[in-house]
This record gives sequence, structure tokens and C-alpha cells, in this order.
Amino acid sequence: MEEGLNPATDKVKPAKAAATPVPESFRQQILSVFPCREQDIRTYSPLALAFLGDGVYSMIARTIVVSAGNRQAAKMHNDSIRYVSAHAQALVADAIRDLLTPEEERMLHRGRNSNPEHHAKNASLEDYLWATGLETLCGYLYLTDRTDRLLFLLHEGMTRAGLMDGKD
Repeated sequence: MEEGLNPATDKVKPAKAAATPVPESFRQQILSVFPCREQDIRTYSPLALAFLGDGVYSMIARTIVVSAGNRQAAKMHNDSIRYVSAHAQALVADAIRDLLTPEEERMLHRGRNSNPEHHAKNASLEDYLWATGLETLCGYLYLTDRTDRLLFLLHEGMTRAGLMDGKD
């Protein structure tokens, strides 16, 4: 057998590893491919953070749904609603409040207390505002490269809210 080959995978084993480099965050990878001017996060409005956080939260929810198995796109869309509806997001926000640091709690409330120009027609204003708060927190944690914390909070919140019951 040739030296350096792993019989289980037939891939070349790396030589002695030097110090393990810190992996870039997904956000940092995006910015390295699509360079943008760095912004001071304190300059973002709660609704700008929520705009970004909505996409981050949706990507996590869609990953959960798709990972459950290949299905028709319409079925996956319908399954994702249990995670991304304003009501579901409000339940997650409520479920994690006791886990939040003071800084995270402040972000949740900044989003909750923002003044969106509209709200979803299929949601109460209260649910919509708490969902906006959760999205603001998601956007903030994403922009500060705290994805481990973000994923922990969302997993805990979805579990506590009864969204992770294995139906997907």
C-alpha cells in the first residue's frame, strides 16, 4: 500500500498538521468573495438586523426541512412554515428569553420594540413584533460571527417550543 493512503477512503492523509487555522465564519467567507465595506454594527437599525436575521433564520429552517429527506418543493415549503411563521418565531423567542445574556436580551427587545411599517396578515401584531425581535437577534449574532451561540439558542428555542418533534 502506498504510504499516506487511507484504505478506508483511499484519500491521501495529510502530513503532520501544523497549528489548526481558525476557520472563517460563513459571513467572512461571503465577504472574502464579495468584498464590501465593513460597517460598525452599532449603526444598523433593528429592522436592518431583522432583514438579515430573517434570511439567516430561514436558511436554518430550510436546512432542517431539507435534511429530513428529498420531497416535492411544495411539501418542503409547507413543512418550513412550522418554523418560519411569525407565531413559531414568537414561540422560539419566548422560549429562549431566560437563556439570553443582557446584550442578547437588549437586541431581542430592540427588534421587538421597532416600528415596522407593516405586519404579516396571518399573524397577530404581538407575534409579529416578537418574531421581528428574534430576527434582529439572529442578524446581530450572525454579524458578530457568533453562529455557535445562534445555533444553540435556536435549537434550544425550537425544542422548548415543541417545533423539533421529528415531524420533518
